[in-house]
Amino acid sequence: MKKVLVVTLLVVAMVMPLFAAGAKEAATTKIGISIPSADHGWTGGIVWWAEKAVNDVKAEMPGRFDFRVVTADNPSAQVRNVEDMMVWGMDYLVILPHESAPLTPIVKEVHSKGIRVMVVDRGLTDTSFGYVNLAGDNTALGHLSGEWLRDTMKAEGLRNYVAMGGLPVEIDTERMTAFFAAMNKEPSLVNLLGKDRYEFANWSTQKGLELMETFLQQYPKIDAVFCQDDDVLTGVLQAIKESGRSDIKIALGGAGSKVVYKMIIDGDPLVRATGTYHPSMIADGIHYIVDVATGKKSDDFHNKKEPTSMVIPSVMVTKANVMDHYEPGSIF
Repeated sequence: MKKVLVVTLLVVAMVMPLFAAGAKEAATTKIGISIPSADHGWTGGIVWWAEKAVNDVKAEMPGRFDFRVVTADNPSAQVRNVEDMMVWGMDYLVILPHESAPLTPIVKEVHSKGIRVMVVDRGLTDTSFGYVNLAGDNTALGHLSGEWLRDTMKAEGLRNYVAMGGLPVEIDTERMTAFFAAMNKEPSLVNLLGKDRYEFANWSTQKGLELMETFLQQYPKIDAVFCQDDDVLTGVLQAIKESGRSDIKIALGGAGSKVVYKMIIDGDPLVRATGTYHPSMIADGIHYIVDVATGKKSDDFHNKKEPTSMVIPSVMVTKANVMDHYEPGSIF
C-alpha cells in the first residue's frame, strides 16, 4: 500500500508542473500588430511608436502578453501577414491598413473568429460589424491649420499663399475642405492657385520639393505655403532655400514631427507651428487593446453592428506649447 501511495505521489508531483506550465501558457494573451513598412517619416514613426508601446507593456507586465509586430510594403503583403497571425492564434488584432478596401475582407474574417479588432487611422469600407476605429481628427487638423495661418498672415500684413494636399483620398479632402473654410473667412488673403485649389504632394518630401520649385517659378510673390504634412515641408523648405527667395515668410506643414518641433524650439523664422496628427496614435491603440485584455476596458464593441469611433484631438503646436509634445527619442 505504501509503495502504491509513493508511486501515486510521484506521478502527481511529475504532472503538476506540466499543468502549471499549461496554465501559464493559457494566461498569455497574443496580440497581433499589423502596420505599413516605414517608407516615409510618418510610417517610420508608426513603427517606432508600435515597438515602444510593446516594450513598455512587456516591462510593466512580464510574460502576460505575446506580441507580433509585422510590417508590410503593400496591401497584399499585409493581408498575408494578418492571415499568418490568425494561424499563430492571436486573440487581438491592432491594424493600420495600407488601404481600407483591400484590407476590409480579411479584417472582417478576423472579427468573425471572435478576435477583437482595433483599426488605427484609416477605417474600413464595411461598417456593419464591431471594431474600434481610433484616428486623428482630420477636419480639426485642417481647421486649426487654416485658422492659425489666416490669423498670422492677417496680423503680419501678408496676402498671397499656395497650398498642397496629400493624395486624393477622403482624409485629405476633410483636411483641405476645413483648411479653406477657415482661410476664406479673411477676404484679404489670396490663394494664388485659385479659390479652394491646391496640388497633391503625395505626402512625399520629393514631391513637395518639385511642387514648390514649380510654384516659385510661376509666382514672383509668395507670402506663405501650406503643405499639410511635415515630410512634405522638408522638400518645400529645401526648394525655398535653393531658390534664394526671401519673400516667403511662413511654411506650415502638419502631423507634428520631431524635426519640425525642434525648428519651432530653435525659433526658425519660417516654421513656427504645426498641427498634430501624430503616429503615436498606434501606441494609443495598442494600450487600449491591452486594457481590454486585462479587463480595464470593455470589449462590448465587438458585438456591435457598427464601429466604435474614437478621435484623437488635433492640437496646434507653437513656441508656447512645443515642449509638451517634443519627444527627442522618436524617429518622427
